[in-house]
Amino acid sequence: SISGDWAKISIKDNGKGMSQSVQKHIFEAGFTTKGIGTGTGLGLVICERIIKLHKGTITFKSELNKGSEFIIKIPV
Repeated sequence: SISGDWAKISIKDNGKGMSQSVQKHIFEAGFTTKGIGTGTGLGLVICERIIKLHKGTITFKSELNKGSEFIIKIPV
C-alpha cells in the first residue's frame, strides 16, 4: 500500500512464530535456526541491508503458535 511518501509491504504467515530468543537475533549475520550445513544465516541480513540502502525500514511482529509478520517501508 502507499501511504503519504511511503510504500508499505506486509508479509504475514500463520505458522509457528518465533520465540523471544530467536527474535533477538534474526538480523544478525550467521544466525540461523536451521541445522548445521543447511542455512547460512544471511537471508534477513541481506534483506535488511538492501532495504536500508533504499532508505527504508523492516520491522516484524511474531507470536508463538500464531505466526509472524514482516513490514517493509520504502520511500516512494
